[in-house]
Formats: sequence, C-alpha cells, structure tokens
Amino acid sequence: MGRMSEKLEQIKRLIGKLQKQQPENIKNFLTFMTSVEKEGALTTKQKELVNVGLAVAAQCEWCIALHVKGALDAGATKDEILEAAMQAVLMHGGPALMYMTPVEEALEEFGNE
Repeated sequence: MGRMSEKLEQIKRLIGKLQKQQPENIKNFLTFMTSVEKEGALTTKQKELVNVGLAVAAQCEWCIALHVKGALDAGATKDEILEAAMQAVLMHGGPALMYMTPVEEALEEFGNE
C-alpha cells in the first residue's frame, strides 16, 4: 500500500472511530458533505478539481489524497489536477507549492490503478 492509500485508510479509520465516539456530529457532517458533493451547477469532476485546489491551500495531505483520487475517478486528467492545484499556489505562494509534492505522489499512486 502506498503512502497516499494509507492516508485514505486513515480517513476511514477516523470516520469509523468518530461514528462510535461522536455519532450525531459525524452523521451530520457526512450528511452535509454528501449534500454539497452532489452534482448541481458543477459536475462531480469540477467539484473534485476545486477540492484539490482547496486541499493544497489547506495543506491537508489526507484531503489531497481523497480529492486527487476523487478527481481521477471522476475523469479528470493529470493536467487538470495539476492546474487546479496550481491555483492554490497562486493564491497561497511557497507553502502551497510544497504541497504539490503529495499531489504528485497521489497522481503517481492512483493514476496507475
């Protein structure tokens, strides 16, 4: 299992623990997440690309793994994902640029599936 796949497993474990420890709160969060992620004016692919940029800006490797995989699964190309991530670099500078490293890692790992 690659490092980015391990990030996805960590998310699953965390959600599982929180479903036992904070059932109402995590249920509400997951309901909200499901609602926001539904296709509407934006397609799933477009939303995942936005989320890639936001994940880089937030400097969240777990979010990067989740949303790079989600973008690929929704049909995004490597170039589209990199351009979305670079929008965060434009807005957040050098620290966001360093988070292009896990974006590249996720693309390498999930792009070969």
